[in-house]
Amino acid sequence: MKKIGIIICARYQGCGGGKCFRSVRERQGGFSRYPAEEQIEIIGYSSCGGCPGGNIEYVPEEFLKNGCDVIHLATGLVVGYPPCPYIRQFKEFIEKRYNLPVVIGTHPIPLKYMETQARLPFWKDAGMKEIAADLMATSSTIMESYN
Repeated sequence: MKKIGIIICARYQGCGGGKCFRSVRERQGGFSRYPAEEQIEIIGYSSCGGCPGGNIEYVPEEFLKNGCDVIHLATGLVVGYPPCPYIRQFKEFIEKRYNLPVVIGTHPIPLKYMETQARLPFWKDAGMKEIAADLMATSSTIMESYN
């Protein structure tokens, strides 16, 4: 069983997680890396705490107490406007401090956001396609179903 913690952007702290949990069930987006036969348990769900990410220092420790194997930084950190300027630092800090792998992305990028972000130079300059490869590998049909 894979035990996963999810950290979302504080801008979306009221999010009910529907797209993230759907993508777990469907093994889409950031969860496409896990085989369908592998059980997944979400052991924690929290926001980053707001810029510059105060919870990043503490939330992974709580996740570890629940047996966390990997942390996913939610898709909203990638496609929110503007994208999270700290996403790389979050990943590096968590991996070095807590020795936990960090995956960028949860649910597939909704197509309506992908089409907009792809036209914005700062999104390309931020290297989002490289750091969120699982999300970019999703077909446009699946992305559209997450609109």
